[in-house]
Amino acid sequence: MATILVVDDELGIRALLSEILSDEGHTIELAENAAQARAARERSRPDLVLLDIWMPDVDGVTLLKEWGGAGLLTMPVIMMSGHGTIDTAVEATKFGAIAFLEKPITLQKLLRAVEQALVKTAPPRPAPAAVGLPTYSRPDPTSLGLPVATGHGVSLVNHLPSSSNALASEQSFELDRPLREARDAFEKSYFEFHLAKENGSMTRVAEKTGLERTHLYRKLKQLGVDLTRNKRGSGA
Repeated sequence: MATILVVDDELGIRALLSEILSDEGHTIELAENAAQARAARERSRPDLVLLDIWMPDVDGVTLLKEWGGAGLLTMPVIMMSGHGTIDTAVEATKFGAIAFLEKPITLQKLLRAVEQALVKTAPPRPAPAAVGLPTYSRPDPTSLGLPVATGHGVSLVNHLPSSSNALASEQSFELDRPLREARDAFEKSYFEFHLAKENGSMTRVAEKTGLERTHLYRKLKQLGVDLTRNKRGSGA
């Protein structure tokens, strides 16, 4: 994942953005003013900077101009402001900002802006080697993640990559048990499967399963799902 530098003089904003982006698997660096931002940029060489416009010492647009003039704008910068205007956003874009977020920043807008900024600056993937057309054969039901009856139980085969260490490729459920226990066992495996598939992203799991994020957290805690096991590794 990416290293993201958050520059904002408000402690609450820094803490909130750090929590959200860390949960998405990113490594977070924090700075409360321009001096700390300069040092953090030099130290960690971030993949993305979230930069507040209004700061007490040097404002964000001035710092953006400074980095651009010195050839240090080697990463995308997203500007943030609670008192921004269209003119301010246009000015920031003119000096190299890739996007502008108005406070209070919603979760959806933040994650979308971060994802788009990182995708735009990601190196192109190498073209896949040419291969012949595959021959068609009738698929085995288990390869599609369909349930297969096995005596008094049911075996649910998922299609996660075999290299995933977060979840076994096959989950078995005993049906000769109380309904609530059987349902909880299935739901736990269901959420563990999606967490592994989405590399621990609570946001994408919430979208995939149709649950509101807070409800999803409560559900996972109730089922005893280990969230730390599915955290994505740090680094770009």
